[in-house]
Amino acid sequence: MTDAKAVLTAATRTLVISPMLRKVSAGSRAPEARQPEARLAEAVGLAQAIDLNVVHGEVVKLDRLRPGTLLGSGGVERLKTLIHDQEITLAVIDWAVTPVQQRNLEKEWACKVIDRTGLILEIFGARARTAEGKLQVELAALSYQRSRLVRSWTHLERQRGGFGFLGGPGESQLEIDRRLIEQRIAKLKKELEEVKRTRALHRKARKRVPLPVVALVGYTNAGKSTLFNLLTKSRVVAKDLLFATLDPTIRTMKLPSGREIALSDTVGFISDLSTDLVAAFRATLEEVVEASLVLHVRDIAHPDTAAQAADVATVLADLHIEAVEHHGLIEVLNKIDLLPLEEREALRAQIRDGDRLPVSAVTGEGTDVLLAEIDRRLEKGRDTAEYRLSHREGGNIAWLYSHGTVVERHDDEQYAYLTVSLLPEERARFERLIGKSAGQFSHEHSAP
Repeated sequence: MTDAKAVLTAATRTLVISPMLRKVSAGSRAPEARQPEARLAEAVGLAQAIDLNVVHGEVVKLDRLRPGTLLGSGGVERLKTLIHDQEITLAVIDWAVTPVQQRNLEKEWACKVIDRTGLILEIFGARARTAEGKLQVELAALSYQRSRLVRSWTHLERQRGGFGFLGGPGESQLEIDRRLIEQRIAKLKKELEEVKRTRALHRKARKRVPLPVVALVGYTNAGKSTLFNLLTKSRVVAKDLLFATLDPTIRTMKLPSGREIALSDTVGFISDLSTDLVAAFRATLEEVVEASLVLHVRDIAHPDTAAQAADVATVLADLHIEAVEHHGLIEVLNKIDLLPLEEREALRAQIRDGDRLPVSAVTGEGTDVLLAEIDRRLEKGRDTAEYRLSHREGGNIAWLYSHGTVVERHDDEQYAYLTVSLLPEERARFERLIGKSAGQFSHEHSAP
């Protein structure tokens, strides 16, 4: 076995392997359903996201999966020579590798081996910043380790960040106390319930002064954070890097109509996550479930953009998001600045409605149309009413500003005349309120 300390250096010499079955059974959702080279590029990007030094990456074609080593004996031997010659200390296999396969390959290659889930957990462990994010990652890591029983959970607390899958104590620590893991998982679940309760209280408080929540979702590195920064004038971390954003962020902003909204940036989706990992991170998508409108940000220049969109759509369907039913979903076709001019023009010619909008979060192209469409969607189902209120009724006027969108206002010496867009329930509530006051309202009509 390779020395763990050597494995933990920032410039770890790494091999990335993307297995691909030559024949895929009908209906299979195997990883190789994507373009092989694009999938390899994603795996290399995942490794580089935590500063691993990828010295070689390749697609390995397989006739079938071997239960003992995943790869065939010829492939194992060929890669063994490559690993030795290139002085590689870590092999990343972009597949769900069983504990038996992992141990056998580590013995054959004399280097550390991790699979796709282990690598993603390392990234999450290094990137999580909020209390909830850290708890979710540790819970996922422990659930992953529990199925393997080849690492000690105490190694999850390394100062370097991450969760120790890259180093680990090696074969000498195969005997793990399962009770320690189970006890820690139980404790984490209790802590997460408390965090969820606190987040629910925060959402309830926001609803007292209701701002529509518009949630950005999309595949990792689709440009969500760059778009978020452009629209909100924020400085959320936005890099050309997989999983640059892990924790949800919310900022308020104003739309062209003057309506204020809360824009939410969320963790990026990725294909082939383990069940434990998806379950552990479900709470980080709570802002999406609560959203008034969902924007699906796509990297339209990516060769696998259609497959990425399908992965995101599957997760959104599992979440049963009401916003999608009420206001629909806007597909934001991002990174059009990376398309050749003729492709960009062809894309625009194909778009006939506001369901798919081409934009560039880098240049700002198309974002004015996007903001107008968000305004239009949020106006659906709202009533427009005109009210005449005395200037002495400052509280009622303030209520309208905080609970609705004041579309127009005129003042004379005695009255303020306001045209306001309100949800039907808020309108009824306000008219009950002013019915008990000296205020009056004039004619009103429903928004189209």
